[in-house]
Amino acid sequence: MRYRSGSVHLPGYINSGTGVCLDSFEIEGYVAGFGNPDWKRTHKAASHTAAAVKALLKQGATCVGRTVMDELGFGVTGENLHCGTPINPASPSVVPGGSCSGSAVAVSAQLVEFALGWLARDPHILSRVGDALLPAAACGLRGKRQLVFADDCFELLKIPNQKTVDVIENAVRTLPYGFQPPKHINIGQYICSNVPSLKEFCEPSTKLQEGKSALKALCTVMLLLQRYEFKANHEDWVNTVKPKLGLEVSTRVLQAVNFTDDNIKSLYIVRTEWRAALKNLLKDTGILVLPTMAGHPLKRNSKQRLSSEFEDKMYAFVSIAALSGCCQATVPLGNHNDHPISISFVAAHGSDKFLLRAILDMYSAVQEQIVLASKLALPPVIDRDVDTSELLKEKFFVDNDTLPFLVGNNQVLCGSSGKLGQPVFKQAEADCDQALLLDKKNVKAYLRRGTAKESVLNYQEALQDFRHALALEPQNKTALAAEKRLQKHLSRNNWRAEILLGQLLWQETLQVFEAVKLLLGAIQYGNV
Repeated sequence: MRYRSGSVHLPGYINSGTGVCLDSFEIEGYVAGFGNPDWKRTHKAASHTAAAVKALLKQGATCVGRTVMDELGFGVTGENLHCGTPINPASPSVVPGGSCSGSAVAVSAQLVEFALGWLARDPHILSRVGDALLPAAACGLRGKRQLVFADDCFELLKIPNQKTVDVIENAVRTLPYGFQPPKHINIGQYICSNVPSLKEFCEPSTKLQEGKSALKALCTVMLLLQRYEFKANHEDWVNTVKPKLGLEVSTRVLQAVNFTDDNIKSLYIVRTEWRAALKNLLKDTGILVLPTMAGHPLKRNSKQRLSSEFEDKMYAFVSIAALSGCCQATVPLGNHNDHPISISFVAAHGSDKFLLRAILDMYSAVQEQIVLASKLALPPVIDRDVDTSELLKEKFFVDNDTLPFLVGNNQVLCGSSGKLGQPVFKQAEADCDQALLLDKKNVKAYLRRGTAKESVLNYQEALQDFRHALALEPQNKTALAAEKRLQKHLSRNNWRAEILLGQLLWQETLQVFEAVKLLLGAIQYGNV
């Protein structure tokens, strides 16, 4: 962190809290470095202080310095070729992340109480910062709020729900008032259905992968708009100065200055539609809950940061709030397997104070649930991906109304796999077990598993699976026929079992009678 002399203090609402600001904020008499020495060299000292910094100073805050950031605000890992990478206090082996890396580290290390942009260890302080910076019109409503969980996003994590979704749900459940019962949605499918102009940016996909494709397309639109706006503001400076940049940032800057704006109108239409769609989903009191990022933070100096796979994961959820202009708050949830966990809350555009108050109301309860979750003994998480449960259905299940059950020949059709022989019925059963872990209401999984069990003559357990299916779909023709068929099998088998038991008992009686005869004979002749 870079400290500057001449700190300003005024008594006021923030009660003399100490803070720092990112090196992109202008401070009168200083040059904002924007994370790059060439930028600092080619710009003059500011003639005035940024409005946000002024507002905090007016409310009694003390600004003690400015912090390291990614070059030109164009990075995502927090690494800086010229200033170095701030050490992540929570996990020193990984990058601090984000263009606000220095601010995040200063707050996490308890060097200051808050930072711009918008970081604090205590939500009460962050709320006060919000009161100082946000207009009174942004106060939001104080009605009952409703959390909306983006289930398909959480499926991408290799973290148990008990440490993410359950922590928040359980915390809200303990609060006496202020929250409605939570809602669960597939945000990818929602985007696909409510942002029609996004289709031209979507990759070809099956119907079951549309949600994943829509999330990726939304991310693409965000990055294209970022390039367009960076080019509009900085192309002349880049071409004139030819700044020395880190490899990761240099690649992004090159993409930006070479960007052609042929379809720029389409990009802004997508942004407008997505903002309206998210507003329609959340209304005035809804809060979308999703993971902050799709994977674990990178190790310092990792080459993986340059891969497209990493960028896809890094930006997967960022675009949901960033493209719509909605406000987002991130709350840490402890650790899993030595990796930090965090979760993000998104409220409608202009609802910043409403979101801050909601976080403040639930924060203590969330901390209690984090402690409880840390004590749980949890099984390892299966490898999940966006739309995993849907892809499992697509891979293993076909329409049950057309599914032939050739049980007598131990054959059954399974999607494009053709006929299954006896050795693979156990695998089919295992596949269904996995699908049911993801979705306990998966009727087709119960039908398929029941069929696999029936094929190996495990009639009793097969009947249970078909009855589970009927509990979910009482009129399912396949399950009704199977139940009737299995009841006959079990009835017939019970009758055969009674006959067999009688025969066994009679044989045992004869054996005992013969043994008694031999014993009596031995006694008679004095052998015993």
